[in-house]
Amino acid sequence: MPPADLPELAAALRTGPFHLALRTAIAARGLALQRVQQRLAQRGVHVGVTSLSYWQQGRRRPERPESLRAVRVLEELLELPEHSLTRLLGPRQPAVEAGSPAVRPYRDLIAPATAVDGLLADLAGPRDTGLHTITHIERIRVGADRQLLRRDSQHALRAHRDGTDRYLALYQGDPGCDIGLVRVRAEENCRPGRVRRDPAANLLIAELLLDRRLRTGETHLLGYGFDDAPAPLPSTEYVRGFNSGAGQYVLQVTFHPDALPVRCHRFATRSPGHPPYETEELTLDGHHCVHLVASALSPCLIGVRWDWE
Repeated sequence: MPPADLPELAAALRTGPFHLALRTAIAARGLALQRVQQRLAQRGVHVGVTSLSYWQQGRRRPERPESLRAVRVLEELLELPEHSLTRLLGPRQPAVEAGSPAVRPYRDLIAPATAVDGLLADLAGPRDTGLHTITHIERIRVGADRQLLRRDSQHALRAHRDGTDRYLALYQGDPGCDIGLVRVRAEENCRPGRVRRDPAANLLIAELLLDRRLRTGETHLLGYGFDDAPAPLPSTEYVRGFNSGAGQYVLQVTFHPDALPVRCHRFATRSPGHPPYETEELTLDGHHCVHLVASALSPCLIGVRWDWE
């Protein structure tokens, strides 16, 4: 059996994180790190044993061009599918101060950007709310009419600035939906604040107020959701944008048994309209669901697309 067909390794390559997939692949081949280093050197790639050890422990990640080349060669010598390790790295993470994650403006994640700017301008306060995601579990339901019905989110958040007391949830409906009909649900450890809508962009921003001001490093659990509005055409994707780094993101899409897609795949991209830097086919399970698990995310867009025929 090829190493990539082993169940434990196949699962690690599918869900990551990178260091776990690398460690599992090396173990599946039964190679010591010194032997891995030697085989890399035979292919003209020079990486220290210490670096390999740090990579598989998650203490460092390969980012320099020579290191990324080494990862591509590792896929070959460990008999792994092409891009199976490199896709788990995602885009290069910019250097930031300790404790402060990289933050991109919301306008980089939603088109048209001017609509985001307009709604944020109507909400007093800093654009960066001072919170970043440790873990985010999101569940999406698609109905018998092939439309998105609801979205439910559970967040574990950490403050990277003193005085944080709100979270901003952005929603963009499918083309042609009535954004005025979308209902915001503030369900756990938060209460609804201001809601602003842009009908032309099918866009909504909801302010979720925390019950206290957080200090830097403090964590908070948050639960909220949206009830979707119908659109003239069937839904074909769900996308989640991260404007700051995230520890782990789990997305599950559940389809009505009378409306099952013929194909599903996950994808990740840097900005709206950009080609994906990773994609993978997903298979419906016995409960008519597909899911993805992503770890150590840098700012990006990640989601699931599906075809009806």
